[in-house]
Amino acid sequence: MTIETEEPALTVDELAARAGVTVRTVRFYSTRGLLPPPVIGPRRVGHYGPGHLARLALIEELQQQGMTLAAIERYLDRLPPGLDAHDLAVHRAVVASWAPDAVETVTREELRRRAGRALRQEDVDRLAAMGVIAEGDAEGSYRVDPGLLRLGVRLLDVPLSPASILAARHVLVEHARAAAREMSRLLREEAPEGDARAVRSLSAHMQPLVVQALLTAFQRSLTEEVREWLGEPPP
Repeated sequence: MTIETEEPALTVDELAARAGVTVRTVRFYSTRGLLPPPVIGPRRVGHYGPGHLARLALIEELQQQGMTLAAIERYLDRLPPGLDAHDLAVHRAVVASWAPDAVETVTREELRRRAGRALRQEDVDRLAAMGVIAEGDAEGSYRVDPGLLRLGVRLLDVPLSPASILAARHVLVEHARAAAREMSRLLREEAPEGDARAVRSLSAHMQPLVVQALLTAFQRSLTEEVREWLGEPPP
């Protein structure tokens, strides 16, 4: 398991504080191989970067979905090598999508805290334009899906207009629904006729694997498309 550690400026105490875990937890994950080793700086002090923070967030999300430590280890072992903080954030967003929709109403200050950064009014307006948040019933409140918020915040730094992001979302949703429709048909064919419980059981077991397979296939396909458009030779 390798990981990019750009700007490895965090000590283990700072990493734990940013991730909302204890130093003992960080060290425990490191001994289990869930976190790659830090970059050793002067005076033999270990430094961590955005990739370590993103991996801790992914582990937390997997735990919230009810996965055991052994299952989390297997999940992380199946990830492609060399993922950076952005790639891990995408995986975390995908994992969060396994859970049922859970829209919450929060204050502006709580929204800022969950975003993990200061939010200007134009940032809030852009999140609303992307469909990540919506104004709540009470003044100064917002309805937000926690599973989408972190991804939406990451998109604030992407030089794309909200219109382009919404268009991309439409394309992804359309093709995701088509894939889900075909997978549902395959599951129904494998389950005993009329046995809804068996279909749900198969779906629960297959969903994480299918989502990860779709994500990996999409990442590779997009890389190939960009390389072809730039006229670069295949690797």
